[in-house]
Amino acid sequence: MSNMLKSTALLSASLFAIVKGQGIGTNLAETHPPLTWSKCTTGGTCTTQSGSVVLDANWRWVHNSAFTNCYTGNQWDATICPDPTTCAANCQLDGAAYSSTYGVTTSGNALTLDFVTGSNVGSRLYLLASDTEYQMFQPINQEFTFTVDLSTLPCGLNGALYFSEMAADGGSAAHPTNKAGAQYGTGYCDSQCPHDIKFINGAANLLNWTATSTNSGTGMYGSCCSEMDIWEANSISSAFTPHPCTSTGLLECSGSTCTSTCDQAGCDFNSYRWGDLTYYGPDMTVDTTKPFTVVTQFISSTGTASGSLSEIRRLYIQNGVTIQNSVTNIPGLTTYNSISDAFCKAQKAATGDTDTFETLGGMTEMGAAMARGMVLVLSIWDDYAVDMLWLDSDYPTTASATAPGVARGTCATSSGNPATVEAAGSGVHVIYSDIRFGDIGSTYTGAPYAAPGTTSSSTTTVVGGTTTSTVATSTTTTSGATQSEYGQCGGIGYT
Repeated sequence: MSNMLKSTALLSASLFAIVKGQGIGTNLAETHPPLTWSKCTTGGTCTTQSGSVVLDANWRWVHNSAFTNCYTGNQWDATICPDPTTCAANCQLDGAAYSSTYGVTTSGNALTLDFVTGSNVGSRLYLLASDTEYQMFQPINQEFTFTVDLSTLPCGLNGALYFSEMAADGGSAAHPTNKAGAQYGTGYCDSQCPHDIKFINGAANLLNWTATSTNSGTGMYGSCCSEMDIWEANSISSAFTPHPCTSTGLLECSGSTCTSTCDQAGCDFNSYRWGDLTYYGPDMTVDTTKPFTVVTQFISSTGTASGSLSEIRRLYIQNGVTIQNSVTNIPGLTTYNSISDAFCKAQKAATGDTDTFETLGGMTEMGAAMARGMVLVLSIWDDYAVDMLWLDSDYPTTASATAPGVARGTCATSSGNPATVEAAGSGVHVIYSDIRFGDIGSTYTGAPYAAPGTTSSSTTTVVGGTTTSTVATSTTTTSGATQSEYGQCGGIGYT
């Protein structure tokens, strides 16, 4: 994720008196909210898929057979959980009251995540293919499209939609002590190698447990895997970011392995950060006061699914018009509007940031994870680490805001305090809808991607069958060097 310890922040911000585990509880039956999505093929034919979503295990009540908490506040129960293995054997994950407790509702192809519901703050969910397996995606030579309404998300919040290289069954086959599996949202991992995951690979992460707030903590082990942030955003700023790891699937890490396995900084594309100050936000080119559609294309080096990942392209659709992605406009950086190895290298050079993206495999390693298959994650969260300043303000706060890559949005450096945004969180939500996945160009109708220095026109588009369309054209307008790759990596301290 392009964030400051996304998983840690999510849980630090959330769920008072929620506990975690790996068996299956009997207090409340688990009923997954249904969510339809579409699989599309060349020519624009889309077939509705009957999916559902499941809440992450870290949000759930976990107890022993006598319904005594395995974990309360920020501490493990030493009697129930004297060691990692015994704890996993004693503890049970229970079903979730999705709407009343977590503010999660679905309607047809739309998923709404409320930010604050009672004492609960934030949520993280996964798309399921069945009651016991996550839906797996292999994005190379494909495109992923969804519509989002984040008009109520202020500075300091993040509505995030991304892929993580989790196991389809949540890790239950490889680790039989994990009896709950994907049905109860187990097996989470990401590029930040989060240490706040209570159970990793079927064992409790309780060794060296250290409280980080009144209701959260971190253990000895982290949970690493490759991550592709398709969308991290609020109404002020947005970013999309690949984070490759050198590991395959979930790696349980400790010590320096947790910081050397994955590109935690990533290679992010934030329009504001790269110089277009009027592109994204309220009443701007992409107007965040209204819903809009996000199209992300994963380009193959060979034009086939067997090729390596060479480029990640972005388009937006709003009010029936296709909007090309913004173009970089900062000193020392050639014009790009998509993510590639060339862009990431140039961006790191322009900002002076360490190029861990290239060191840890770049687009090739990111593509390898995609070829193996990834799980779709949908969330809403606030940031107890750095108040989401890495997304929507000046960051690092000690650097000059005029230095390349420091200014990421118009939010004040004093914004985003979790206590403040949570107190004002009533009515704040994000809506993800009309998820579509398929061949390049099949999930929307409108203008195709245009590289910097070219133009592409379209008057109206069809997304979800709501508007009419016209034929799109693309013409070259300059003869200078044009690159259809724009990859952006996170800056100093940007994870």
